[in-house]
Amino acid sequence: MRKSFSPEFMGKVALAALKEEMTIAELSSKYEVHKAQIGRWRKQAMEELVGIFKGKGDNSKRDNEKLVNELYCQIGQLRVENEWLKKNLLLEH
Repeated sequence: MRKSFSPEFMGKVALAALKEEMTIAELSSKYEVHKAQIGRWRKQAMEELVGIFKGKGDNSKRDNEKLVNELYCQIGQLRVENEWLKKNLLLEH
């Protein structure tokens, strides 16, 4: 059966791993968590910390997604207008 850990607990263990005051093996024994799991939490914490200091990383991604969606909508509208113009110009000739 898998253990589930609270975010607070995972953060506590990851922070202890980042401090490097104890080895991963010692932390594993102390917190009763597998060494590989502590390594994953430590890596995830490092990635999240880097993201915090990048600042606009998440915002620019959301902004880009919003822009892409707006452009797809505009392309759809232009296609409809183009088809309408083709049909109406053919009727005039």
